[in-house]
Amino acid sequence: MSGSQSREVYDLTVIGAGVSGAAVARRLSMYDIKVALLEKETDVSFGTSKANSGIIHGGFHHDPTLLKARLELQGNLMFDQLQRELHFPFARCGILVAAMNEEEMKTVQYLYDRGRRNGAIGIELCSRERILDLEPKLTSDVVGGLYAPGGGIIEPYRFVFALVESAQHNGVRLITNFEVHRAEYKEGLFELQSKKGDRVYSRYVVNAAGLYADEVSKLFAAEEYTITPRKGEYYLLDRMTKACPGKVLFPVPNSVSKGMLVIPTVEGTVLVGPTAEDIHEKDDLSTSSTKLKAIFDSARQMIPKVSTKDVITAFSGLRPALPGGDFYIEASKKVPHFIHVAGIQSPGLTAAPAIAEYVKDILKEEGLTLQERSDYDPNVNAVPRIRNKNSYDIDKLIKENPAYGNIVCRCENISEAEIVEAVRRGHDTLDGIKFFTRSGMGRCQGGFCTGKIIEIIMRETGKSYSEITKRGKESTVIWRSLCEQNK
Repeated sequence: MSGSQSREVYDLTVIGAGVSGAAVARRLSMYDIKVALLEKETDVSFGTSKANSGIIHGGFHHDPTLLKARLELQGNLMFDQLQRELHFPFARCGILVAAMNEEEMKTVQYLYDRGRRNGAIGIELCSRERILDLEPKLTSDVVGGLYAPGGGIIEPYRFVFALVESAQHNGVRLITNFEVHRAEYKEGLFELQSKKGDRVYSRYVVNAAGLYADEVSKLFAAEEYTITPRKGEYYLLDRMTKACPGKVLFPVPNSVSKGMLVIPTVEGTVLVGPTAEDIHEKDDLSTSSTKLKAIFDSARQMIPKVSTKDVITAFSGLRPALPGGDFYIEASKKVPHFIHVAGIQSPGLTAAPAIAEYVKDILKEEGLTLQERSDYDPNVNAVPRIRNKNSYDIDKLIKENPAYGNIVCRCENISEAEIVEAVRRGHDTLDGIKFFTRSGMGRCQGGFCTGKIIEIIMRETGKSYSEITKRGKESTVIWRSLCEQNK
């Protein structure tokens, strides 16, 4: 992934390489047009998309009159084919909403009726016996609930990586470290300038800038609106926890939040959370021990075995909330050929493939000529993962590439070959490699493998110690003075 760009004119430029922007770029790569994808961070998925619940929603939480509800269900149905093409971790494990009293069952009935109106496939009202059969780890206090078998779990960053890789494979130009600082529309052409002075020229622009979509809109003199960061704090439990459910567990929601969830991740760990707190700063990813008790008290109401002893890390994510809570996806009425994709909070991950379809249709209505390419290839090559292989296949991999026999991350069983492949695919920061391979995501949180990963990055890229970063920009891992001592 490169931070450089030429002066050629693009037919379409997408601002923001999170899940929405990545999905749009990939969908438009099916056509005979020039597409650029701009990202202000060093790697894709480093914004909102990297830190969320990783849930593919089941189609019952939102009113059918909302755009997000329609796109959620449509997007949900697209993931099986996407997984076959892009090889990201995904499982339809199902979603349960657990009611603890008869009053909550009234809300469950309402959610069920809403899901039926939305067209949620296979949605089911559950008795106490049925819901305990579906999830035996639930508390014996449960009185019933709702089951949405079409819901699932996904690794969101791996999904974004795969979308972008597919888009690049089909000709999309990814330009990282490009934070749009100035924009001008003149004679049918946008000129976008970065803070560093680099320029991109484009006939159409899609604003998928997540938390910063409102600021980008102002730069283009388009509609004015305010994105409010909504912080959600999570705790990650070790894969050895006895509290890992087989399905995503929701409490009965209230008017403010869907509540504290217990989520089995697709790779075997467990997420507990999130909170929902509107804040002012768009870069505030801090966590607080004061939230710990509330999160775990809520989670234990569903699964009593949830324990703080199993916590291996905490993190937070920010959701880009708009007043009213719906997605804002439409062409600007003030600036021609400028498309808003804003307010994409939950269920934005689920809806992303459908958002891309929706944006494609808007672009056609706005006059962008879309002629399908005959050479479009939807597939990306899967990376062999040691942890998913049997001993016979592992022996075969090691014979072909001995680096598969060198385990760098013991907690997650990640080989040197997988880390090398991550670097060669453009992920040369510690976070980029972590998200691509899962190295550093286990019990020791990188305590054992970080040094080895740094050495591999240096070997593969020619970078020095002082050039290695956690997530690019000003996140140097090793101080220069220490590096000088090691020369």
